[in-house]
Amino acid sequence: MTTYDERASLSDLTTTAELVHRSVEGVIEGKPEVVRLSLTVLLAEGHLLVEDVPGVGKTMLAKALARSIDCSVQRIQFTPDLLPSDITGVSVFDQQRQDFEFKPGAIFAQIVIGDEINRASPKAQSALLESMEERQVTMDGQTYELPSPFMVVATQNPVEMEGTYPLPEAQRDRFMARVSIGYPSPDAELRMLGVHGAGSPLDDLKPVAHAHDILKLIDAVREVHVAEAVRRYAVDLVVATRGHPELRLGASPRATLHLLRAAKAAAALAGREFALPDDVQSLAVAVLAHRLLPTAQAQLNRRTAEQIVLEILHRTPVPDPSAQQWRQTRGQRPPGVRGL
Repeated sequence: MTTYDERASLSDLTTTAELVHRSVEGVIEGKPEVVRLSLTVLLAEGHLLVEDVPGVGKTMLAKALARSIDCSVQRIQFTPDLLPSDITGVSVFDQQRQDFEFKPGAIFAQIVIGDEINRASPKAQSALLESMEERQVTMDGQTYELPSPFMVVATQNPVEMEGTYPLPEAQRDRFMARVSIGYPSPDAELRMLGVHGAGSPLDDLKPVAHAHDILKLIDAVREVHVAEAVRRYAVDLVVATRGHPELRLGASPRATLHLLRAAKAAAALAGREFALPDDVQSLAVAVLAHRLLPTAQAQLNRRTAEQIVLEILHRTPVPDPSAQQWRQTRGQRPPGVRGL
């Protein structure tokens, strides 16, 4: 179990997180909030879905995050003819041993990049379900544990694009957050031409953290305190999605858990040992919107899930900040702690 003395070193660990943040931001021009969310999901032990039109840097973001950390990386190009065994692995008969030997697939890496995940058939997409939730692969009655840390960063084009298969609800629910990169500003695009024009910046990107550093950061995030008032606020937000008249599918209990874990990671990155309602608010759209299904009438009215989540945030009472209910009663962090 992590001791308080170990948790007190969070100030040193956030320095490592800041190095990763700067490394990725050096490749993804003008999108600091996207990089921050990616790092938040990593430290919250979640998986990230990057959804946007082609050419805005979805795969570049995933590769930059992977290369900034010294850990094993595998990339899967999802195509219509991809088989589940290409992802999880396959048992091959060994003539010398006269027995079957398991050959691990691409999922057996610490960071797995799933490029254009919605171009594969639902059968291939389902190969990720067990690994993303239970961090293991079951093949021929044998269970194989996946390495730690483990994160799937998947990219997808909007489902209106030709040749795509919408992700099923069970698959979307396993992604902690969804982010859209969007087009860069003119100034950021001009800087990108100077940086990317002579070659890919990924070629010069070196790891700034090791896998064991990330594991320490994850341990620190687990120890972040969440007061009863903040937990209840997260539950109120999720419950509000289940009874909203413009939604035919609300958020699941897994969404509540993901929202809480992401809030703890955001607090740790800010150098705090306790989560605030602001942490929950800032992540609610990214964590909840991709899990929701608007009604047909809402779609006709051009109402998006993001707009509905923002409306719920506006209507849901926020815990009283004057009460300081969310602070830990035990020892507080020493002064001078920095965050991202």
